[in-house]
Formats: sequence, C-alpha cells, structure tokens
Amino acid sequence: MFCYMPKFVSFSEIGMGLTGFGVFFLFFGMILFFDKALLAIGNVLFVAGLSFVIGLERTFRFFFQKHKMKATGFFLGGVLIVLIGWPLIGMILEIYGFFLLFRGFFPVVVGFIRRVPVLGYLLNLPGISSLVDKVGESNNMV
Repeated sequence: MFCYMPKFVSFSEIGMGLTGFGVFFLFFGMILFFDKALLAIGNVLFVAGLSFVIGLERTFRFFFQKHKMKATGFFLGGVLIVLIGWPLIGMILEIYGFFLLFRGFFPVVVGFIRRVPVLGYLLNLPGISSLVDKVGESNNMV
C-alpha cells in the first residue's frame, strides 16, 4: 500500500517565497508606471517575507537599532505613503531608506556578483567599474 507523506515547509521557505513575490510585485508595479495596488501588495509581501525569513524578534531588532532609526523611518514612511496613495514619492523615500538600511550588505553582494561569469564581466566594464567600486567599498557593517 502506497502512503504519501507530505513534506512540511519551514517558515524560512515561506518567507523566501513571500519576499520573492514582494520584489516581483514591486518591480512590476514600477514597470506599470507606479501602480498603487501592485506597489502596496509588494511592500506588504516584502516586509512579511523578511519577518518570516529572520523571525519577528530579529526583524524588529534589525529595523529599530539606534543607528538605523533614520533609515527605518524613510523605509517604513515610504511604505506608508505608498499605502496612502502617493506611489512615486513613497517609492523614492522607500528606496533611499532601503539603501541606508542594507548598505552593509552591498560589499558582500558586489563581491558575489563579480564572481558570476557574465555579470562579473559587465561590472568590470570601464564606466560601471568605478561606480560599483564606490558601492562595494562601504565599510559600515550591519
């Protein structure tokens, strides 16, 4: 007799899915001229996915560190402004807050992308290389 045992999905797998869908909706919302509904869905899914991946307590600790309060204010303020209905202003604030929050991860990301065959070649082109070097030299660790 055949018995099917379902595989249980962990919270981090659900979180990666939610974060992925959030990034997709944010990108698609920007492509469609800052569609309010898609950006709002993307924001909610991204923040929820992040909470599932690293946990609620660590999410709060990450966002509400004393030296990251300005960045958190811009990011969550941008999310709120998008939800209110001003998507262009909200996304500008949100992108600025995102770069302030995650700037400690950029050197790691740049180092990883430089090892990817095609993307590494593109990052080493003369005009792009100096810009990527500036982004990758951030010494503020998270």
